[in-house]
Amino acid sequence: MQKNDELTQRILRFNRGRHPQLLRLKYDKMRMNAFIFLRGTCHLFFADWPQKSILNEAPRVWICGDLHLENFGSYKGDNRLVYFDMNDFDEAALAPCTWDLARLMISTLVGAESLGFKESTALALCEHYLEAYVKALATGRSRYVEQETARGLVRDLLVRLSARNRKDFLNERTKVVAGRRVFRTDHPRLLAAGALERDHVKDLFKAWAARQPEPAFYKLHDIVRRIAGTGSLGVERFILLVGGKGGPNNNYLLDLKEERPSALQPLLTQLKLPQPRWANQAARVAECEQRVQSTPPALLAAINYHGKSYILRELQPTLDRVSLISCKGNLAQLQPVLETMGETTAWAQLRSGGRQGSAIADELMAFAQKPKWQRALLQYVKSYSQRVNEDYAQYCQAYDAGAFKAAR
Repeated sequence: MQKNDELTQRILRFNRGRHPQLLRLKYDKMRMNAFIFLRGTCHLFFADWPQKSILNEAPRVWICGDLHLENFGSYKGDNRLVYFDMNDFDEAALAPCTWDLARLMISTLVGAESLGFKESTALALCEHYLEAYVKALATGRSRYVEQETARGLVRDLLVRLSARNRKDFLNERTKVVAGRRVFRTDHPRLLAAGALERDHVKDLFKAWAARQPEPAFYKLHDIVRRIAGTGSLGVERFILLVGGKGGPNNNYLLDLKEERPSALQPLLTQLKLPQPRWANQAARVAECEQRVQSTPPALLAAINYHGKSYILRELQPTLDRVSLISCKGNLAQLQPVLETMGETTAWAQLRSGGRQGSAIADELMAFAQKPKWQRALLQYVKSYSQRVNEDYAQYCQAYDAGAFKAAR
């Protein structure tokens, strides 16, 4: 019982101060399965990370910080082309390259049951991911994934998304009233924003838009809270409906998300891994994303307002993920996806090399040739995935006993 209480307090303490209704949703989601629990507890993952390990001796690179199976997907770059890449940088930091690899592989093992994999399939996928990563890293060359270079389910995803259009995307979330779009009130991923929230967002967005080259593009029509993700549920997050290129069918949707300190920061401090002095947390996220991705996403910006910082980006009809559960554990279908993720991880690290202390390509190429860390990584991944399942079982007991009832 004492161990359950300790876990409960760690989770409650980390999530303190979040929007009550959305925090209740986060805790409910985390009860569903161990994979979602892992996604919602990045802070536990790095609090448990061993301070003495060969994995900490790996070259330092710009990492996503929360790399798991659901944090790869498609997006439209600022050149309006669609890519497949990492797509969540809330926890991004300068850290040993092995940290991202471990979290992705552990998510594969922990997610096996809920995603329809056998344990043997999940282990094989981890090995394929790592092998593809090492092979890509050893070349020292960075590439990217677009429709012409993708394969398997990733290519199918990008082909399917190319048929989506803005009008249909807008119609899913908004409706036209008297010739003007407003948000739907019945959409499951939208929540009405309170009057004070709306005024706050209007003020910060108006101040930012006035400094842009085309302020008319950002004429604000409507505001709603967005329900998305798991780990960040409960932080301030809104969708803004703006004029865009004029007319109801040429409006744009923008995602505005509060950024808080990385969940990795306590570990980085303990291990004395210095970080740049960012202007604010949103600047950290935006800069890391621009370094790591082959092409930054459309309309990416960092906004600082009255002591809080926010990431702004376009919400697009081309944002989506590969449906791993649809593979029903078929290794032949899953293997190319994990190999693509492994290659993408290596290319991101190579691409961002040599920036403010990150390893250059020569260091990463030499690292790829050393088998000792690979064996240590696989051993840790197997061990800690069991720890996640144990923590999840304890969370379920605490949740069912009402330990999160006040928040829920």
